[in-house]
Amino acid sequence: MSVQIRPMTIREYDAVIALWQRAGLPFEPEGRDSFHAVARQLQASGHLMFVAEADGQIVGTAFGSHDGRKGWINRLAVDPRYRRRGIAKQLVAKVEEALTHEGIIIVAALVEAPNEPSLKLFRKLGYEERRDIIYFRKFLRDRR
Repeated sequence: MSVQIRPMTIREYDAVIALWQRAGLPFEPEGRDSFHAVARQLQASGHLMFVAEADGQIVGTAFGSHDGRKGWINRLAVDPRYRRRGIAKQLVAKVEEALTHEGIIIVAALVEAPNEPSLKLFRKLGYEERRDIIYFRKFLRDRR
């Protein structure tokens, strides 16, 4: 099986959302993951947002971002039918490479506690697990 890792285009939005649903990735279709929000992110930093394509379909995603000093890996997902084939590892490597080109030397990922496959992946890839940080968030407008 040949897998191609390449930048995402907005034309693939529906396929990406369908993948996230198959992969069990939580998403906010009326908020940060809406068509318009993803289009805005692609316009600003599309060179950090990747899809994996195999057999003519989108089978994986990883979105990178950064604040100028620290990079982030977000929205990492692989279709359950294509797992355990190294696709997530390839996606993470592609985001890391793109962030390196931006001058970023620290990369982080937030993983929800019940997502054991992602926890194992990031540990295997040499990411340091931090349990001494408490994550805060605030919605600046209604999420609906």
